[in-house]
Amino acid sequence: MEKIEVSVERLYYPMPCSLVGANVGGKANFLTVAWFTMANPKPPCVLVTLNKAHYTNVGILENGTFSVNIPSTAMVDKVDYCGLVSGRKVDKSTLFETFYGKLKTAPMIKDCPFSVECKLIQTVDLHQEQLFIGEIKAAYSEERYLTDGTPDLEKLNPLLLIQPRKMYAAVGPDVAPAWQVGKGLL
Repeated sequence: MEKIEVSVERLYYPMPCSLVGANVGGKANFLTVAWFTMANPKPPCVLVTLNKAHYTNVGILENGTFSVNIPSTAMVDKVDYCGLVSGRKVDKSTLFETFYGKLKTAPMIKDCPFSVECKLIQTVDLHQEQLFIGEIKAAYSEERYLTDGTPDLEKLNPLLLIQPRKMYAAVGPDVAPAWQVGKGLL
């Protein structure tokens, strides 16, 4: 089949959903974000991309900290809600039971199977977006979401966003072992 050109405006692969947390004016605020990724292994850093208009940006810059919380599929209604309403108009501080870790100013969500708190180390301004790079200072989970002390994707049951269809989805079954399956081609 011949390749045809498609729109470059949005990425067309499944993206994991997160709830990025920041204290804004002394209150916890959370924003649904699918544009995040690991940015460095040592020290471990994460990058989140937020539109400059978001209220959460104010808190990240104000405190120099933020959290990335990975919700399960059971939280889909609250995840969607946090992307629909702005903290400027709606107080989202009571939507979740929150906790704080070492940094004391990065609110995290108890119901999320996995959370990390980050110290802001760099901000990059683009035309519409701000990229926040944070050094992960601590990660939190519960024993029930771990296998051999490591977060287990199947147990976390994270929520995915399918951008072009505007649909939430779940992670499917394992396909093949990484850094192994390709060895048959060596």
